[in-house]
Amino acid sequence: FSRPVVLDDERQIIIKNGRHPAIDVLMGEQDQYVPNSTELLGDGKRVMIITGPNMGGKSSYIRQVALITMMAQIGSFVPADEAVVGIVDGIFTRMGASDNIYKGRSTFMEELTEASEIIEKATSRSLVILDELGRGTSTHDGIAIAYATLEYFIRDVKSLTLFVTHYPLLCELERLCPEHVGNYHMAFLLNQHESDHNKGGSRTEQNAVQACALK
Repeated sequence: FSRPVVLDDERQIIIKNGRHPAIDVLMGEQDQYVPNSTELLGDGKRVMIITGPNMGGKSSYIRQVALITMMAQIGSFVPADEAVVGIVDGIFTRMGASDNIYKGRSTFMEELTEASEIIEKATSRSLVILDELGRGTSTHDGIAIAYATLEYFIRDVKSLTLFVTHYPLLCELERLCPEHVGNYHMAFLLNQHESDHNKGGSRTEQNAVQACALK
């Protein structure tokens, strides 16, 4: 853990080799958690569009950034080599898939309600993390909702934003707003263990470990 630098008047989150504080403890003995760096700048690249396979670590990564930001602001040391964090006025999240049937709300309705509240309350000094917005409906409708929402955060809200998606079309926003948007993909590190169980050769066992974010 290291002592973060907290800045009152800067809109930025810069983390070098950050780790998820809970997962790092749980997986510490196996030494499998790969640190990830983050650079969000209010006047520069302030939006990360993150793609990658299921169970690849995307949600863990964006939770990690939110936790480190929160820990820095309450005066805690943080699980990173270095961290420079500007004060945020709120951390807004839309993650997971759950319904609220007893109130007559489907999974999709819950998703849109939460997203709507974030759109209404978030400011340019907020940290917004959205995980697979639009997945509660059909593909075309989901893409339209995700694209329009993310574009609104980029052009109007101007918050520091982490947006996880399985929709490749959203990645074109980096081309349309190159000064503010970056595309990132979760890649895997593989450990290869060879043994002589196969006839005339060796068997390779590939153990996938925690993914890391690569540009």
